[in-house]
Amino acid sequence: MATVQLDSVSKAYGATPAVAAANLTVLSGEFVALLGPSGCGKSTLLRLIAGFEAPDGGEVRIGGHAVTGASWVAPEARKVGMVFQDYALFPHLTVEENVAFGLPAPRRGLARRRGEDPRIADVLALVGLGGRAYAARYPHELSGGQQQRVALARALAPGPKIVLLDEPFSAIDPLQRGAMREELARILDVAGTTVLLVTHDQEEALALADRVALMRDGAIVQVDAPERLYHEPVDRWSAEFVGSANVLARERATALGVDVAAPGEQVLLRPELVQLDCAPGGAGEVVGREFRGHDVMYRVRFADGTELWSQRPSNETVPLGCRVHVRVHAGPVPVFA
Repeated sequence: MATVQLDSVSKAYGATPAVAAANLTVLSGEFVALLGPSGCGKSTLLRLIAGFEAPDGGEVRIGGHAVTGASWVAPEARKVGMVFQDYALFPHLTVEENVAFGLPAPRRGLARRRGEDPRIADVLALVGLGGRAYAARYPHELSGGQQQRVALARALAPGPKIVLLDEPFSAIDPLQRGAMREELARILDVAGTTVLLVTHDQEEALALADRVALMRDGAIVQVDAPERLYHEPVDRWSAEFVGSANVLARERATALGVDVAAPGEQVLLRPELVQLDCAPGGAGEVVGREFRGHDVMYRVRFADGTELWSQRPSNETVPLGCRVHVRVHAGPVPVFA
């Protein structure tokens, strides 16, 4: 069953289109990432779903019911949980009071009068902040990661149909980001909630999502499982945005031994498929090297000026200036017009 459906949703600010006829379906229990460069309309689309903005055209449905147009439903009645980029915690409220703010008003007041609400205790325990030691603290007494957990607990407290995450890791220290991603995925999996994540980070989207919706200039250009998005992009822009890419003329790819069966003039060759063997008289020369810790990116130039990248494990050493034979491992090789 679909939790959220967008049918030809559009939004413009003056003469500037932010979202252009976007179509997307998020299924119940699914984790979908909305991926794209800054300024492509991702956050605007999230705000249209949440009800913070009204679309100029098209329809938003949540749980099968229209929530826009003549059937407009206010944000607080949409059963949508939102985690903002800056967390938007209330500095004058304790952790417990911030989480209670996500509950319906009557229950929120009851929690304040009687003390800790069982639901608040449950979601704080779920995000790893259980016990009175955390509940009584204020946001400024917490680390960035802990503040994010409070924001997530607040979003989960009312039992939303979907949780919307707007660039949730942008304020997290890069060294902690990987661990926080894993922890967030675990929490949301245990909660069993439907998730729509906005991010410009390709690794983040590919690692977390069941499906990725790739967005460009306000339009959703491809929606697929991470592996399919990476190996079978719909066009050259998508291929190069999602990951490192060699885009070669068909003749050059064929000369490298690539079996190009599909029609088209441009061949996508991912760097990890390119093997380098140092050999005198090799057709290519290593003219660049980028050490990245777990792997190394080598830039190889051929006599006709063509260049390609090879991604090899860091325990393989190919010296700069080395002549190399290039071998291409078997793998998906998309072809573009």
